[in-house]
Amino acid sequence: MAEPKEVAELRRLVRLQLTQWGLPEVVEAAELCVSEMVANVIEHVGERTPTTFGLAMSDTFVRLEIGDPDTRALPTLLAPEADAESGRGMAILDALADRWGVILHGDSKVTWCELASGLRSPFDHAGGLRVDRAEALLGLYGEKGDPRCEANPCTVVAVAEEVAIDVISDLLHWLRAHGCDPDEALGRAQMHFEAELSEAV
Repeated sequence: MAEPKEVAELRRLVRLQLTQWGLPEVVEAAELCVSEMVANVIEHVGERTPTTFGLAMSDTFVRLEIGDPDTRALPTLLAPEADAESGRGMAILDALADRWGVILHGDSKVTWCELASGLRSPFDHAGGLRVDRAEALLGLYGEKGDPRCEANPCTVVAVAEEVAIDVISDLLHWLRAHGCDPDEALGRAQMHFEAELSEAV
């Protein structure tokens, strides 16, 4: 729902995910962008409007999306007077984002913006040793050569996620084949992951 109290939670999720991805330098701009996009929905579509939120990598850009069901109230870039009390939201978004736009569907719209991440490639996340090892492992599984990624760079992370799931599944099979309990291993891995993530944030 598009509510002022939900903005803080969305900002927290953005901060958490971008920190996890090793992109802390993008956090502040991304938090401001998501705040302005939600504020725009509240002001021009209405408070408590059902909304969707998306955060993903689009090639080397961080992409933020807010969807709502009103195709008439389109975000507009205004030049408000200096003493105006409103109308600056999209100007702030325009100043922060490298690009932004609106995608219209039959009964809804998605307002999106993209921020340069500073990565040299979609595989260049600076998430530390664990992320580097995971990137190397995913490369062994052939995800970088997937033709879907070449046709549309936006699918790189989605394809990598599928490959990561295959890797995890293979490791669970390996544990089972060697007499270990896959559920126990998953539980311990989750605990380690959450503890390290808490320390990072």
